[in-house]
Amino acid sequence: MADAQANRVYQELSRDCAAGVWALTGVPEATFTKGAALARTYVARLGTRTLDSLHVAAALELKADQFWTFDERQAKLAKAAGLKVT
Repeated sequence: MADAQANRVYQELSRDCAAGVWALTGVPEATFTKGAALARTYVARLGTRTLDSLHVAAALELKADQFWTFDERQAKLAKAAGLKVT
């Protein structure tokens, strides 16, 4: 992605956050423990990576209603962990 595109996306995200479309929140401490457990359980079977496990763990800890991703491995992990993948 070019610098101009990246800046435009960041500005749009900032506007959306200010409008209440997205809410920024901290990651609960338990996310890291849950991420490690997901990795131990699924990495050999699904080929997921560390950030996949942390992303899914954060969604679980934050009690997300939906999990959005374009990453196939991450989607498989989210489904395996019980999340509704969009």
